[in-house]
Amino acid sequence: MALGIGSLVGKLFGADKAVDSLITNASKALDKLVYTKEEKAEDQAKSVTEARKMIIDWLAATKGQNLARRLIALSVTAIWLLQYFVMMVLSVVAVWVDKPDNFTASATVIGNYAEKMNAAMLIILAFYFSAPYMGDVAKAALNKFSSSS
Repeated sequence: MALGIGSLVGKLFGADKAVDSLITNASKALDKLVYTKEEKAEDQAKSVTEARKMIIDWLAATKGQNLARRLIALSVTAIWLLQYFVMMVLSVVAVWVDKPDNFTASATVIGNYAEKMNAAMLIILAFYFSAPYMGDVAKAALNKFSSSS
């Protein structure tokens, strides 16, 4: 009858289960030290799936707030567009008046504020106009990056 190493050492020192547990835990620890490409790919796929599920669950849970979201998005968009419109009007008026410095300065200030909103506007526009396609974009990006590594 052949005995395992853990069993043999356990019989010698009288702690069969303790030695088996020690060997099992040591082998698990050594296995976790090596992070294979397959494990990495599985973890990435799992995290993407969990992120998608979280977004879908959030959208479903807050479905009643869609009207409020649209109102906020339209309000922010209107302010952003108004800033650019006023900046352009002030710039044109500055060309036709005798003392254009105040008009030019005002246009510059308003234009700077409008530019600071560009990132927020990109997020809002992407959310409302490309949201149905974001899953396809994410899938294409994942395929590209997972095949290149």
